Amino acid sequence: MPQTSTALPPPEGEPVSTSDEFHVYDTTLRDGAQQEGLALSVADKIAIAQHLDDLGVGFIEGGWPGAVPKDTEFFERARTELHLRHATFAAFGATCKPDTAAAADQQVAALRESGAAVVTLVAKSHDAHVERALRTTLDENLRMVADTVRHLREHGQRVFLDTEHFFDGYRANRAYALEVVRVAAEAGADVVALCDTNGGTLPRELQDIVRDVLENTGARLGIHAHNDGGCAVANSIAAVEAGCTHVQGTINGYGERTGNADLLAVVANLELKRGMDLLPPGRLAESYRIAHAIAEVTNVPPSPRQPYVGVSAFAHKAGLHASAIKVDPDLYQHTDPALVGNDMRMLVSEMAGRASIELKGRELGFDLGNDRELVSRVTDRVKEMEARGYTFEAADASFELLLTEEAGGARASFFDVESWRVITESRADGEAVSEATVKLVAGGDREIVTGEGNGPVNALDHALRTAIERAYPVVQKFDLRDYKVRILDQGHGTDAVIRVLIETADGEGSWVTVGVGHNIVEASWEALVDGVTYGLLRHKEVVR
Repeated sequence: MPQTSTALPPPEGEPVSTSDEFHVYDTTLRDGAQQEGLALSVADKIAIAQHLDDLGVGFIEGGWPGAVPKDTEFFERARTELHLRHATFAAFGATCKPDTAAAADQQVAALRESGAAVVTLVAKSHDAHVERALRTTLDENLRMVADTVRHLREHGQRVFLDTEHFFDGYRANRAYALEVVRVAAEAGADVVALCDTNGGTLPRELQDIVRDVLENTGARLGIHAHNDGGCAVANSIAAVEAGCTHVQGTINGYGERTGNADLLAVVANLELKRGMDLLPPGRLAESYRIAHAIAEVTNVPPSPRQPYVGVSAFAHKAGLHASAIKVDPDLYQHTDPALVGNDMRMLVSEMAGRASIELKGRELGFDLGNDRELVSRVTDRVKEMEARGYTFEAADASFELLLTEEAGGARASFFDVESWRVITESRADGEAVSEATVKLVAGGDREIVTGEGNGPVNALDHALRTAIERAYPVVQKFDLRDYKVRILDQGHGTDAVIRVLIETADGEGSWVTVGVGHNIVEASWEALVDGVTYGLLRHKEVVR
């Protein structure tokens, strides 16, 4: 079994991690930031760190001070701008250079002076990497590990050691890989994290290796898994079951190539499936909110199919599922979505049966259980419209408008459109500018408004909201957030049917509406009108 950590306590004033028996260690700000297309400013990193602390992780790896100027600034600002309740900051860096004492190494000095209570060192454990990448001897590498760990421990910092390419190194030279772990632990490293840096190890082999390392070193072990083989989460869990008491990962699985282990999936599995208490009470239920809040900061849209926190993680489409879920939701769900802050969703589509419509109606606040005729009417209309190209599984707002219309006998309407038109002008300088004119009646007044935009949809959006804002000032809060176009029957070329999905937001939430037509602008107009109409329904308490 792993030895109990003998680490010095964090300096006075530093928060203590939730529990030292098991470490939940987040490396989103460092390893996650290596993802292609992801660039975090210092302000971004501070915002993400606050979210991570709200989640209740034990350690937040802030970056590499001394080597990356932005990370040096982050640690300086974090001292005054962040007041963590649960997490402890870790500074990341390398062991001292070959033939250099740790006390004389400038990058080691930057780690020492970072103010971080914990330093996570990366070290070579693969003999070929030592000789060909570091260009030094195996013995010198061991000296570098021991000297750096001891130096930082003598200055009051806890030390975790990441053994880079450990599993590949173990296969190539088991004795040397084990010796790196032993030397680090004997020098005072609290944890030695075994890194599947290339992400190619499978769970059973990884588990066997972890057990062997534990039996032959006595070190406290952690796991740092990459997802190149699609096994990062499984490998992390396998390592914990084999005896690791420290697990590293990133939010939403961010990271280089195919990413790191998704920390939320790892923690949720260990808490919900293995009964381990890893986060402070109630924090697991913040998983969905925090995953999406961090995605907003990174500007990397979260995968809807992400386990536990994806918007589709508990979404049900087929009518057969819906019939069973109506009886007992647990029949088609592996856990209660509320435990991770998510929710069950019913997707309305051409596969929808009566049960799907009833459940979706209930989700939207309509009790349809006693109105079989209404349920049949809505089901038939959904199937007929989806046959023409509409999709309601991705456009809940349009479905709610349809349901409101069928239940009330009339479509929700806050304004009457007389006409609209769009002109796009190509200017001599090569710039194309669109101009839209909308004629409508809102609040008893006839409005004729012209709006400009960088495209026809943008111009229509400006004109429509300007035309009704005197009657309904709340539309000033509305913002077109996303716009998606899909050609449904590509064989018809320019005469194809076009589907448009528009996401609108009001600062409190967002909703999606759908439009379909042979003309892309016509389909966009339908989705725009539905988006504004639904938004006004959301704010009916302030709409005159």
